[in-house]
Amino acid sequence: MNYVYGPVPSRRLGRSLGIDTVPLKTCNWNCVYCQLGRSTPVVNIRREYLPKTEIVEEVRGALSLHPPGEIDWITFVASGETTLHNGIGWLIRRVKETTDIPVAVITNGSLLYQAGVRNDLVACDAVLPTLDAGSSELYRQLNRPHPDLTFERQVEGLTAFRQEFTGKLWIEVMLVHGVNDTEVALNDLRTVLDRIRPDEVHLLSPTRPPVETWVRPANEGGLMRATAILGGIATILPPIDVATALGGSESVVDAVAEILIRHPMSQDQLERALTRWAPGQVEETLSHLRADQRVQTVRRYGVLFWTGAQAVYPKS
Repeated sequence: MNYVYGPVPSRRLGRSLGIDTVPLKTCNWNCVYCQLGRSTPVVNIRREYLPKTEIVEEVRGALSLHPPGEIDWITFVASGETTLHNGIGWLIRRVKETTDIPVAVITNGSLLYQAGVRNDLVACDAVLPTLDAGSSELYRQLNRPHPDLTFERQVEGLTAFRQEFTGKLWIEVMLVHGVNDTEVALNDLRTVLDRIRPDEVHLLSPTRPPVETWVRPANEGGLMRATAILGGIATILPPIDVATALGGSESVVDAVAEILIRHPMSQDQLERALTRWAPGQVEETLSHLRADQRVQTVRRYGVLFWTGAQAVYPKS
């Protein structure tokens, strides 16, 4: 399949059938921590990047392969910014007409200041936007948005959407050590979150390979400080082993490559996954992957990660 993948394990959504709405790194942000590399260039034009009728047909095909109970959520989670696809509202509604499985959208939330985008997403059961900063300065430092996007528009959009949306609003915060995990930064973020009033706040750290070499995940002190300042709605989400999603392809190499393009894995994670899923083929598969033009390796935190070949990572 070209646009639908999984189901893959999700920290928030159980077994999630993923739907990609845009080509790799078609995004209006260029986050310093992104696991999929740099946005080159940053794009802020909404259009039909991928054929929406084909996406819906792939969803129907994927659902036919899985018995009831095997998929917990259907999730629009693009390899860029999900809402840049101008047919996202149509897609959500067609999927909901097809199945009773709840539908979620993972988005950076940057376009929610537009009434049309908010209307696109109100049919969802859950929306998971990003808010990493409580100030314009940190917003620009961490998310490096398109020039047309501002911190004020980010907050305006999230606040307006909360007033219109009756589903679950779960805000994601990616904590970067020494940047937005300080007491000052977290208090600023708390002030903004009090305005938005999300149902939950999910705290994450960049454990997969961040695009910029200087990025470090928040340490235990930073995570504890975040939960203390942000209050009871904030929850720390542990890393998840996406390697359990391997399968569904006749070729071990193809199955691995399909996962790595969207979910990079460390060398250790990959070896453990192959040992569990294809015992006796670990070294052979790694050898094939080294020669496979769909994947590449990148080193972060002194760890070797496997990821998609098209992702752009600076070496220093």
